Amino acid sequence: MDSPANSPHLRKSGSRLVVSDFGTLEPGSVFEEALLHSIDAKATVSTPPSTTTIIPSPLLLWRLKVLLFIIWGVSCCKISWDSVMRMSVNLRDLFLYEAFLYYNPLLLVTIMVWFWGMNLWVFAQANVNFPKIFDLDQNHLSHREIWKCAAWMTIIVPTSMTAYLYLYSNGEVTLAASQPVLLYAAFAMALIFPFHIFYLSSRYFLLRTLWRIVFPLQAIAFADFFLADILTSMSKVFSDLERSVCRMVHRQVATIAWFEADSVCGSHSVAIPIVLVLPYLFRLFQCLRQYKDTRDKTTLFNALKYSTAVPVIFASALKYHVFPDNWVNLYRPLWLVSAVVNCLYSFYWDLTRDWDLSCFTLVFKFNKPHILSHCLYGRKWVYFWVIGSNLILRCTWTYKLSAHLRHNYLTVFTITALEMFRRFQWVFFRVENEWNKISTKSSNTQLYMGDVPKQEEEEEEELLNSNGHNV
Repeated sequence: MDSPANSPHLRKSGSRLVVSDFGTLEPGSVFEEALLHSIDAKATVSTPPSTTTIIPSPLLLWRLKVLLFIIWGVSCCKISWDSVMRMSVNLRDLFLYEAFLYYNPLLLVTIMVWFWGMNLWVFAQANVNFPKIFDLDQNHLSHREIWKCAAWMTIIVPTSMTAYLYLYSNGEVTLAASQPVLLYAAFAMALIFPFHIFYLSSRYFLLRTLWRIVFPLQAIAFADFFLADILTSMSKVFSDLERSVCRMVHRQVATIAWFEADSVCGSHSVAIPIVLVLPYLFRLFQCLRQYKDTRDKTTLFNALKYSTAVPVIFASALKYHVFPDNWVNLYRPLWLVSAVVNCLYSFYWDLTRDWDLSCFTLVFKFNKPHILSHCLYGRKWVYFWVIGSNLILRCTWTYKLSAHLRHNYLTVFTITALEMFRRFQWVFFRVENEWNKISTKSSNTQLYMGDVPKQEEEEEEELLNSNGHNV
């Protein structure tokens, strides 16, 4: 016995009625009206009224951002200038020195982030596979994301400094003292925040690399000693960070308690040379670890290079802890000799080990025509500029690492910024040298793997011929 197609016995409980034969519906029936009503309703839902979305052009958005940035910059400069001019002449220099101490480290870090973004942009244009060199995953930051971070840092740090100057000049000392504390806390939280926001994988990679630098208990990777070399150029930044945090902990922000040089956070503190020398000691221990793993004596000479920075730092610091006659007759000549040895040894190592002058400027060979590539690739003047500037800026380390020469904070800031520019140049040719080594090694491996089948075929043919077989 056949059951009708729309029989309720053929449907599961709760299912809708399925009409399989529209011809059996009578005109004007309830089923026909229901079907037509549902079709009209679906047509109404599926065809919403057309709306026109106005999307501003990227060029317009970029111009708006530039305009807002200029307005912000002019406002910060105007407010800061008025705040400083409101102070007395005697207090002005001391207060600017203190304000500069708190914000100088983060401003220099911001400059280094901008430089690193420029490095990555050049690598991308030249098809340098920097993720492979640094062993990065697919979630690594591009130059655009690095520049975005640098732009936010450029806005946040001067804004906090402007608020500090304005509040202090208007008598709000407590609120002024909280500005650098909040800024440092915000940067620390942004770096160690454990949740999956704000480039978690990249922050984890940075923290893990820093941990490997401080505790070189494993084989040293390229990223480990590369970042450690950059940290040696930022030793003055870490020294100022230590002094700033010291004053925050001892509640000396926006006070005159720290002006005494012999105080716990003063300019004669023994912590200053210790913090200055730490990046060089980290790099020294890395070289010793590399020698333990590879037995390559070159790493011992590299360790000797970093050890030459130790007497420069401590001999300078001794000026405040010895008698003046001992400083003039003994420790100052020792400091001068150590400074010359450190400068020349470091300069020699850059040219002969870290860089490969046979393929110099190859990193500026872009895939597409570009004015930067046209000006730098294959140009002889680049050789003279990089070598000459590297030598001069290496010699300025004497000023940067020596505590007894660091009274003028603007001069020290300028020299430290120039040292970061030297490191920015160094990055191009150090990464280029490493990339050439990897490319050469890959080519040799491919050639070797290509020769293996030929050798096997020849050996097999000789074996068959020796047994009297013809293939």
